[in-house]
Amino acid sequence: MNRFLIVLFIVFFGASLANSQNISIPELVLTDIPFSIKISDAPDSVTSLQLKFSSKAQSEIVNMELSNGTADTSVSTKLSGEILITVVGISEVELKTKSIPGFLSIVPPLLAILLALALRQVIVALVMGIFVGCFFIYDFNPLLAFMSMIDTVLLNTLIDSSNMSIIVFTLLFGGVVGLISANGGTKGMANLIIRFAKTRRSGMLSSWLMGIVIFFDDYANTLIVGNLMRPITDKLKISREKLAFIVDSTSAPVTSLFIVSTWIGFEIGLIQDGLRTIASTENAYDVFLQTIPYRFYPIAMIFFVFITSYMKRDYGPMYHAEVRASNGQVSRPGAKIPDDLTETTNFLHNGDRIRWYNAVIPILLLVLGTILGLAYTGMNSLAEQGITNYGIREIIGNSDSNKALMWSSLFACIVAIIMTLSQRIMNLSDTIDSWFRGIRSMLLAIMILILAWGISSVTEQMQTANYIIHMLSDSLNPRFLPVIVFIVCAITSFSTGSSWGIMAIMMPIVIPLSHAVTSHSDMSSSDSILILHGVISSVLAGSVFGDHCSPIADTTILSSMASSCDHIDHVRTQLPYALTAGVICIFVGDIPTAFGFSPFLSIAIIFTLITGVVYYFGKRIPEAINSTR
Repeated sequence: MNRFLIVLFIVFFGASLANSQNISIPELVLTDIPFSIKISDAPDSVTSLQLKFSSKAQSEIVNMELSNGTADTSVSTKLSGEILITVVGISEVELKTKSIPGFLSIVPPLLAILLALALRQVIVALVMGIFVGCFFIYDFNPLLAFMSMIDTVLLNTLIDSSNMSIIVFTLLFGGVVGLISANGGTKGMANLIIRFAKTRRSGMLSSWLMGIVIFFDDYANTLIVGNLMRPITDKLKISREKLAFIVDSTSAPVTSLFIVSTWIGFEIGLIQDGLRTIASTENAYDVFLQTIPYRFYPIAMIFFVFITSYMKRDYGPMYHAEVRASNGQVSRPGAKIPDDLTETTNFLHNGDRIRWYNAVIPILLLVLGTILGLAYTGMNSLAEQGITNYGIREIIGNSDSNKALMWSSLFACIVAIIMTLSQRIMNLSDTIDSWFRGIRSMLLAIMILILAWGISSVTEQMQTANYIIHMLSDSLNPRFLPVIVFIVCAITSFSTGSSWGIMAIMMPIVIPLSHAVTSHSDMSSSDSILILHGVISSVLAGSVFGDHCSPIADTTILSSMASSCDHIDHVRTQLPYALTAGVICIFVGDIPTAFGFSPFLSIAIIFTLITGVVYYFGKRIPEAINSTR
């Protein structure tokens, strides 16, 4: 009888260990790179187990210590190919995994970056990165890799409810932008500001303010501000280069910062996916809000426009352009002015019912709806947890931002449609068409986002971050990780002309990298969160650098078109300002704040330094030839 019980116990224990919930190993591991093996629910009497790794004619032995029937140990193997892991304890359990050389794990994201640089096609680059990753994961079989890329990797990203929530919000918000652009609301907002443009200074400041007011979409911002202000700035003898600089510097930098915009769904989606890979319980929207003060570059560029406009000082090529314009030549002689402005002019409402509140009310409702949705879901969650003493931070941290954004964007769509129809600005058919045009404008963003989730899944399976961590952990100071990430993202985004593409490639890598490097350095929880938020903000800010000033970036090109400025002249005059702001942000923002310095003090110092640079190096346009008053 006792022998029977022993045999039964061994069989039961072996079966329980074979259960995937009791033994957890990755399906793919990297040669010589530590990976985690988790064992749970083993009898308390079992204090150690032996792991036997077998591949072809080779084998290795690893011992594991258990405590209270559980173990979570990092192990590594020098074997490659198919590996049989035999767990030897009271009984033997056999598990299988695959091992590939570690350097292969960085190939998918690296290939995506190189192809983006070479082809300047982010979607092609991301697809190829995912395919190559699947090729390594699925036994180097190209056909299986192609099929798995579609029916496993990308499909799994779409069936995730959180991902779908972000897609729905992004599409609905695009519909709102399409409606308020078509019914004259956005143009009405701009007309409120134009009336203040009476002098050179007020003309530039009005253009800057208009760029901030139209915060909800970078394309709408660029096309509307450039087209509406061009005749006025020409009259005030402001160079086309200066107008293009103002337009470009208040498009992507502004849109990337605001709490509700066509960018926010994309940014939150990447943050949410990254936090999920490190099992973080932080709310993605809350993290987004916390990173805003650390996004020094877009904040600095918005201030740069203001201070150069207010002081009427410029330096470098921009100064010469402004001197020329003050003599009546708003464009350089021989400049190649864009002839076909159809794309930019067709974007504007051409009817006579231009009313600012047609844009303000839907956008205001969207912002307020989001805030109320965050409060409602947050307080409900806290009530379910039995928590009665809480503040705003706790409410946002426990809220469901996806639901809040979806509710508010749907409500804003309905209100915008009702306002358009009730004022008879358009009939029902044209109104729905405008709504669909807005939705269609977001399809490229949705495609990039889906592919970003896909390459994130591939790099997670291939343990790309683990490989990078293993290579850098002994030499990389976590405090310098935010500035390194900013520089890498700035260079690659400038080279590719894409901010979203670089965000999509870098975010899945840097979040687990930050988490692991800070853990390896035994940093405190608060310092680890500081570095984590720092690298997230560096990806978002560094990527904006390229979108803002790269000659091949879409918003840079649109800024030249909408301002009717020679494209090369725009890039040549803007780049010195962008580099000035970037360098100041690196040394005053990214580096000191990683050591605990207040981001708000950094912003104050950045503003002071930019003001000093503009005053010291900038020159005032000679009043004798400045006929602005």
